[in-house]
Amino acid sequence: MTLAERAYLPAIFQGLSITMRHFFMKKATVRYPEEVRPFSPIFRGLHVLKRDEQGRERCTACGLCAVACPAEAITMVAGERKKGEEGLYREEKYAISYEVNMLRCIFCGLCEEACPKAAVYLQADKMAPPRFERDEFIYGKDRLVEPVDPAKRSERGIQLTPEQAEALRNKMAQQPA
Repeated sequence: MTLAERAYLPAIFQGLSITMRHFFMKKATVRYPEEVRPFSPIFRGLHVLKRDEQGRERCTACGLCAVACPAEAITMVAGERKKGEEGLYREEKYAISYEVNMLRCIFCGLCEEACPKAAVYLQADKMAPPRFERDEFIYGKDRLVEPVDPAKRSERGIQLTPEQAEALRNKMAQQPA
């Protein structure tokens, strides 16, 4: 071995050349959430519980989505609709509570396929936002159910004052579609 080889100089220069080559290449990382990478056409993202044409909840708490979930991320409690709630729920039976644990969910889409009422839907354009606490990843009906248009709320039996309706209209206008 020569003196240069014994001092590992060729190996050092070879390593430095690789480092310099990669130093000027395009970055592989994305600065999320300011920058969002393009989604695949078959991407399955954040869950949503859909409403029907009249604005009633579609979910009838049959439990097929929870049974189909391989990660056991969905839990629900069923209840019976009371008199006067016909504008809120589609069937006599509805989900009193519906929770999806986003830490357990593997976003496979089996819950969406199992639902006979097309109530569960995985959005193709949204993913679960980053959080710091574990219990913030348990999404209840307050986060999952599609929002109702404020103009149709009084038709469905949900009474709002004009100030509440205006505040809700402004809040919904500020949310990205």
